[in-house]
Amino acid sequence: MKIASFNVNSVKARLGNLVEWLKEADPDVACLQELKCLDEAFPRGEIEDLGYNVATHGQKTYNGVAILSKSPMEDIARGLPGNGADDQARYIEAVIPAGKTVLRVASIYLPNGNPVDSDKFEYKLHWMDRLIDHASKLLSYEEPLALAGDYNVIPSADDVHDPQAWANDALFRPETRAKFRELINLGLTDAFRACHREAHRYTFWDYQAGAWTKDNGIRIDHLLLSPQAADRLKASDIDRNIRGREKPSDHVPIWAELDI
Repeated sequence: MKIASFNVNSVKARLGNLVEWLKEADPDVACLQELKCLDEAFPRGEIEDLGYNVATHGQKTYNGVAILSKSPMEDIARGLPGNGADDQARYIEAVIPAGKTVLRVASIYLPNGNPVDSDKFEYKLHWMDRLIDHASKLLSYEEPLALAGDYNVIPSADDVHDPQAWANDALFRPETRAKFRELINLGLTDAFRACHREAHRYTFWDYQAGAWTKDNGIRIDHLLLSPQAADRLKASDIDRNIRGREKPSDHVPIWAELDI
C-alpha cells in the first residue's frame, strides 16, 4: 500500500498538476493539505474519476485537508480534538480496511506559527499539544497508523538549506522542534528518515528569491508511522520533480510504501 502526502496550495489552482501526479504516482491513499476551498467546491468528480473515494474538511480561502483512498473509508473524523472552538480546517482522519487489518490515516496541516512574537505561535504550540494528546490515544489502539501532512516543522539542521537563516522562524524554533520530538517520542517513526540518512532532502521551496533553482529548500512534510505501520515500511521518498512543473505548488509529495 502506497501512502502519500501533498500540500497542493489550492486544489483548484493546482488541479491539473494533482491529477497528473495521481496518475503517475498511483498512491493507494493520498493526504492533501491547503485545499483553500469549501467541501462543496472541491473537484470531487475529477478525483473520483481516477478511482478514489474522497473525504474533505474544507474552509473558504484558507487551510483545508482531504484524504483520497482507492478503498472505501470508515469512521471519518473532521477536526483535531481538544478545542471545540477551533474552526480552522486542519485535520481529518479515517480508517481504511486493508486485507486482514486496517490502516488509520490522518491528513494534517499544522499551523505555520509566524510571526513568533504573536498569538499565532502560541496557537501553533497549543495545536501541537493537542496533536500529541490525540496521537497518544491513537497509538493505544495498536494498529497501523500514518499521520501524514504538512507539519510546518523543520526537524533538524539536516532538513534546511541554511539553519542560521531560519533560526528565528516558527518552523525551526527550539520550542517547535521540541514539541515535534515529543510527538515522535510517543513511538512514531519518521518514514523518510527511516529510509534515508542523507542531509538536505527537501519537500518545500519558496516561490521567492529563486529558491527552487538554488535548491534553497526545507523538509517540513512528514509521514509519521505507528510501530505497527513502521514494521511494514518498505520504502519512502520525495517526488521532487513535481516542483519543476508549470504552476507548481511550493510543496512536493512525500510517500511511503507499506507491506499491507
